[in-house]
Amino acid sequence: MKANKPADPGFLLPQSFMEVGSEQQLDFLREWQYKLWSAGYLGMAWPSEYGGQGAEPVFQSIADKEMSRASVPIAFNVIGLGWAGPLINDVGTEEEKRKYLKGILTGEDIWCQGFSEPDHGSDLGSAQCRAVRDGDEYVINGSKIWTTMGNYAKYMILLARTNPNAERKYDGLSFFLSPMKVPGVDPKPIRKLTGEYGFTQTYFNDARIPASCLMGEEGKGWQLAMQTLQYERGAEAGAAGGLSMVRIAFEDMIEMLQGKQRDGVEVLDDPVVRDELMQLLIEDKAISIGEKRAHIGALNNDFRMSLPLSTKLRWTEHARRMRQAAVRLQGAGGSLYVQDSQAIQGGFWQRAYMQSFSATIGGGTLQVQANIVAEHVLGLPK
Repeated sequence: MKANKPADPGFLLPQSFMEVGSEQQLDFLREWQYKLWSAGYLGMAWPSEYGGQGAEPVFQSIADKEMSRASVPIAFNVIGLGWAGPLINDVGTEEEKRKYLKGILTGEDIWCQGFSEPDHGSDLGSAQCRAVRDGDEYVINGSKIWTTMGNYAKYMILLARTNPNAERKYDGLSFFLSPMKVPGVDPKPIRKLTGEYGFTQTYFNDARIPASCLMGEEGKGWQLAMQTLQYERGAEAGAAGGLSMVRIAFEDMIEMLQGKQRDGVEVLDDPVVRDELMQLLIEDKAISIGEKRAHIGALNNDFRMSLPLSTKLRWTEHARRMRQAAVRLQGAGGSLYVQDSQAIQGGFWQRAYMQSFSATIGGGTLQVQANIVAEHVLGLPK
């Protein structure tokens, strides 16, 4: 894997799939993902008739670990590889599997997600984007927010309201495998704090999609959306593999801080700093061990699904605080950014810190995830 790691392309690459903001980045990452798939290192556990290898999932896990160890670029089509693809694999029709899965693996067909809306945020049950049946088509009106790579995507997993009069708001929602390249679909890129792009707000204005895009039954979309979120939160297996973000390890931060001084004293010799770093290291190791434990059923009988459901909550917040510490411990140099020639490691940690907030929001905010753990793991009341 390390021998085939692509050379530095000479331009800034995304640190995660949520930051693909230019055609130049997209072309590079699409070529890399195709190479991964062609070599057999992507979709190893997916059926061979749909572009996979038909191998045991453990082989994909090994390949992913080697990719992380070699610090190769990300496999950018994460919403397809990690969410839409596993869902189609598990509950899709034969026609859906043959139509969509291989294109996800090769990177030819980019997928995005249409769940969150501007006025409802993480309250998916209140989604108001409408889908009205008109003969052999559905007419879509409304908008979706934080649509990662929406301006490049060919397809969207779309949650839309087909029955506004349903007794329970969840019963009025339907799930679509919706094309993006049709009249009336208009994704507008959103510029982030970093100056980069990656998200869009996607507007639907009388957009017509085939009725065959409906997945499952009309009005049963909530169940499919919840299953999709299980993949997104890492609580359900089935992802095709690859790295969704650049590997940033605790050891990388320690290496960066070597020799750095603050008030004439090396940062790493400060006892308060050492105590803070030790706490971060303990958390880092606990999360790593917890991920391994989650795959051993006999070690999870006390609180079933507690580790998979809590890992997103713990890992995203830990990653944010570790990156924040890395920037703060640079002292005055922490105020420099990627455009500044004096920035430590080219401003890598500053960029990583600002990008870390997106992971604490995607798949449900930290607050939403904390409620899920409280209700579904600990059995606390709503």
